[in-house]
Amino acid sequence: MKNTNAVTAFLALGQESRLNIFRLIVQKGDRGLTPTQLNELLGIPSATLSFHLKELLHAELIRVERQSRNLIYRPNARLVQKLSEFLLDNCCGGKSCLPTKSLKKEKA
Repeated sequence: MKNTNAVTAFLALGQESRLNIFRLIVQKGDRGLTPTQLNELLGIPSATLSFHLKELLHAELIRVERQSRNLIYRPNARLVQKLSEFLLDNCCGGKSCLPTKSLKKEKA
């Protein structure tokens, strides 16, 4: 992944409403959400929601599909995975960043 692609995605997620919209879409996965459902869940005015969805689409973080009269927004799982890999590439000098003991064992 190029830095410019990552910057575009992170800039799109750098706005609280867009981040909330994106998180809800990701939570629904392949089922996706319609603008009406997003509006009901978040209470964002339709024009504002449309603007934010357009920004997320431009950053390729989400995809849209028309089903009959409805638009269904779903996460672009491939890009989300690439962003995670981009962030974790060479993390911790190539060693595992996870602690050797689990937190549950340490608390016991």
